[in-house]
Amino acid sequence: MNVLLNGRRGRVGSVLAPALEADGHTLVDSVEGADAMIDFTRPDAVAGNVRAAVAAGVPAIVGTSGWDTEEFRDAPVTVFYAPNFALGAALMMRYAADAATHFERAEIVELHHDTKVDAPSGTAKSTAAAMGVDVPIHSVRLPGLVAHQEVILGGPGQVLTIRHDATSSDAYVPGVLLALERLASLPPGLTVGLDALL
Repeated sequence: MNVLLNGRRGRVGSVLAPALEADGHTLVDSVEGADAMIDFTRPDAVAGNVRAAVAAGVPAIVGTSGWDTEEFRDAPVTVFYAPNFALGAALMMRYAADAATHFERAEIVELHHDTKVDAPSGTAKSTAAAMGVDVPIHSVRLPGLVAHQEVILGGPGQVLTIRHDATSSDAYVPGVLLALERLASLPPGLTVGLDALL
């Protein structure tokens, strides 16, 4: 498949580019001639990139968080957005949503590298939304971190902690490859969350 990878030199793009090629895909430099677009850029750039892909009839996979996806809800081609492409993070969100039905209160602590633009993270916001309750989110941005999130749930006499740690950007590669593999089976318009593919 010919893939336009926006953000090729970024944290995720730099590990994703060789993984895509190793998986048999060809990286192209423009939306013309692309079979799919993958975007790991910045919140201020992603919507324009997705608009260009949609206008060209090219389905898009987006891992950039901190942008408004609503514009693409009824796009004529598939726009797949996941706030986190780590399979473990998708499972963490699923487990947190289930656990929230059994505990009185919960809070989320998300920790990321100091250059992450958005706070709270898209993963934390999506986790809170999936839990269906008012969940406070605490954001930490420090050098030395990659991407970490813990959901702490409390009830009488007990605390449950569900934690996911991405120790390198390699954690996102399997999820992106899965999304690329399933892209043709998704309906036109916006699909949100890696959980939809698991």
